[in-house]
Amino acid sequence: MSVSESGPGSPGEPARSGPERPALDTRAFADPVDREALRRYRTERAARRSAAGNGALTAVMRVIGSSVVIVLIVGGGSLIVRVVGAFLRAAGAGAITVAVVPFVLLGALLVLIAWVLFARWRRELVAEYRLDAFARANGLAFGAGEEAPQRPGLIFSEGKDRTLDRVLRAASPRFLELANYRYTTGSGKNRTTHYWGYAAIRIGTPLPHIVLDAVGNDGLFGGSNLPAAFGRDQRLRLEGDFDRHFALYCPAGYERDALYLFTPDIMARFIDHAGRYDVEIVDDWLFLYAQRRKLVVADPAALAAHLAVVDAVAEKLGQWERWRDERLEPPSNGGVGSEATGVVAADAPGTAPGTHAAAAAPAAFADRPVGVAAPGLRLRRRFPWGGFIVFVAAAGFMIWTWMR
Repeated sequence: MSVSESGPGSPGEPARSGPERPALDTRAFADPVDREALRRYRTERAARRSAAGNGALTAVMRVIGSSVVIVLIVGGGSLIVRVVGAFLRAAGAGAITVAVVPFVLLGALLVLIAWVLFARWRRELVAEYRLDAFARANGLAFGAGEEAPQRPGLIFSEGKDRTLDRVLRAASPRFLELANYRYTTGSGKNRTTHYWGYAAIRIGTPLPHIVLDAVGNDGLFGGSNLPAAFGRDQRLRLEGDFDRHFALYCPAGYERDALYLFTPDIMARFIDHAGRYDVEIVDDWLFLYAQRRKLVVADPAALAAHLAVVDAVAEKLGQWERWRDERLEPPSNGGVGSEATGVVAADAPGTAPGTHAAAAAPAAFADRPVGVAAPGLRLRRRFPWGGFIVFVAAAGFMIWTWMR
């Protein structure tokens, strides 16, 4: 996906790569809302959700929601009438005042609540309408309220009720998906909804499973915000300031392959543009994760900034697509070592100790099949002993307290 900062552009022309690519057309966020166009969009949105199989679920949720609202209104209204009536009687108000004023106040409160809910609903509708118009003007596709598709990344196998609240997609020059994503874990009182923003970029070849855990969004005691932990023996230390921004994990035995992929210029690009995101490379996908952040928003500056990050990362993927796994087929020249993986060994002449330099992909790469050998397909996960110990301690304390 190739985009630049917001500004005037040619509406209807898809974004393309190259130095002459057009700027994003963001007029959809500033133009007045046409009521008739908004009504048509609302109708089309309802039809799309019904065709996607969400119509019945939406109807059921509306019935449940309406029932809950009715119960709250009846119960809360009765309580308000009684409390206000009792206050007025204590103040010495007349019988007519006691009979009428509580219901007037209740009616005014209900009107206020209805107005707030309607204003919120219309604000969301207008935001989606503007995002849809923005997508059409820039050669993208917009969706809202979709069931989350199957993706191989870390966050997509967690929980249930996986939904894309809003999503922007591009089919060329690379497939791109920018979305606000949520899923739930637990049930009843322990039910928790998890919110993520993510960008998914399709790569032209499968790559080893690599995770860049951003240091800046870790927990108070350095715990990762990602829903998985990896063995420390898979942590790869890189040169310069990279380790201050990311903890890089790669499968054991794929260290030199990671060095080929993360050359100094690519590391600098990730630090400059993606430092606030966790990054995962898995199969032929690259994911950027942002916990508790919405990436698809009706704010042209914020949206352009998120798309610019994607653009900056995607521009370097051509180098990655030349990578081949030597474990699938020996090089045609029978060579081994740094030349076989396209990496100049560390501490080579002309490089400082502890640094590396990338070489061009050797000709032997072209003779190897596309794919990743089994050891490089997935990182080995580490059992979360810290959380387990805390859970056991808490459970033990509760049992001890109950038995006292």
